Amino acid sequence: MEYTRGAAIQRLLKSFEAYYDVHKCEPEEAPLTARCEYFEHSEKYVISKKAELWSADSEEFLYLLDIPHLTKELYEKWRNMIYEDGMSRVNRGPGHMYSFITPVFVCDTCEEDARKALKKCRIYKSFHFSLHGWMDYHVAVVDLSKGRVDANRSGHSTAKILKNILFPKK
Repeated sequence: MEYTRGAAIQRLLKSFEAYYDVHKCEPEEAPLTARCEYFEHSEKYVISKKAELWSADSEEFLYLLDIPHLTKELYEKWRNMIYEDGMSRVNRGPGHMYSFITPVFVCDTCEEDARKALKKCRIYKSFHFSLHGWMDYHVAVVDLSKGRVDANRSGHSTAKILKNILFPKK
């Protein structure tokens, strides 16, 4: 199936609305089109909620970027900006289990240098020796000209979801 960038982003947003809180970005924030947030709180208690055994908070911040041609320089610029924004949103502390920061670049074409840099990206951070959780950076690119989705090693599951949404097998 052939998509325009806009159509692909709309299809992704429609699919993500069921799981994420979707915040569409203003036109002046281009190429960032949306920030999707997911929060989960789990806990276990005995008899009463006052007798809590454990609790864990998980969160994900997914950013959709609409870029006609992805270059290595553009990738690195947005990788750093999204990392900083995502880290400012992470609620680290007691009870925090993990956070994922996930930029998804939707582009018509992607330079091979950018694809290689994206695949080699490895950003991981533990908070207070993992006692206050950890953060992992997943990153993916959707190359519409080739009908291809690539991701870094941490983003393998993200790439699989994107492929199922945009390029389902019949």
